[in-house]
Amino acid sequence: MTRDSDDTDDDTADPLRAPPGERSVPELLRFGVVNVDKPAGPSSHQLSAWVRDAINDTLAALDPDGPPIAGVAHAGTLDPKVTGCLPTLTGDATRAAQVFLEGSKEYVSVLELHGSPPADFRDVVAEFEAEIYQKPPRKSAVTRRLRTRTIHDLDLLEVDDWQALLRIRCESGTYVRKLCHDIGLATGVGAHMGHLRRTTTDPFDDGDLHPLQDLVDGLAWAEDGDEASLREVVRPAEDALVHLPSVTIAPSAARNVATGAPVYAPGVIDADGVGADESPGRNGDGDPPLVACHTPDGAAVCLGRLVGDPDAESGVVVSLERVLV
Repeated sequence: MTRDSDDTDDDTADPLRAPPGERSVPELLRFGVVNVDKPAGPSSHQLSAWVRDAINDTLAALDPDGPPIAGVAHAGTLDPKVTGCLPTLTGDATRAAQVFLEGSKEYVSVLELHGSPPADFRDVVAEFEAEIYQKPPRKSAVTRRLRTRTIHDLDLLEVDDWQALLRIRCESGTYVRKLCHDIGLATGVGAHMGHLRRTTTDPFDDGDLHPLQDLVDGLAWAEDGDEASLREVVRPAEDALVHLPSVTIAPSAARNVATGAPVYAPGVIDADGVGADESPGRNGDGDPPLVACHTPDGAAVCLGRLVGDPDAESGVVVSLERVLV
């Protein structure tokens, strides 16, 4: 469903969405995010398929004339045995999946040592709180080339005989299994990763996780007219963008973005989280920072790269990466 607008023809559908808090259940399901608590057993792909199918069953009941969602996108694959935070974007929100690469992730892992920990075990672990080199494992879906990843925080929470409990806050794309192996080599006794649970995927954490059953129950109740539970589980997709710098653009500029135009300076109303250290080309790796563009009422319009000054009077300010309308 789209909104009417004073500056569009009556017979032309407005591409802009309603404000996040004013969307119907079908609109929410077609542009939403669920912070799924993944159980041990199914793969991330299987869980995503279950989410898609459950949502499409409800859409068929509530809005049979509308389209089903083509799929969902999750925030980084978790192995079948791994549990925890798996934010999942639904419908058109899958276009924004790259936002999960911009933040960090946090895990709690059991380190299974192959011998008694050495006397300097804490010091050895602390040395890995740094930028480290990793090569993806053979079974990974990415090219196996040496690369660096940053371990922001590495806390040794507990040691019990040949087991240690670690809390790891790291850059997206870090392989915790490989980190545990390398810690074991550094201790001289060897080690491997035991149980692993992801507790944070920016901007989501384990404070508001929902098992798949919560989604299924919420969908069933929504079909019976009770939307409250579903709205606690499925949130507007804009909630997945809150950790990004935000650029507010005029509705007229947003409609131009819907046709593939970049964001020009005259269309910029405000910029939040874009400071002197986040000016174009200064996001830490030389690329312009990723920003989310919204209309004044908070509806997401696009993801793009900040390539110009938001306070300028002319020129391109945001080049497009993903159009979300």
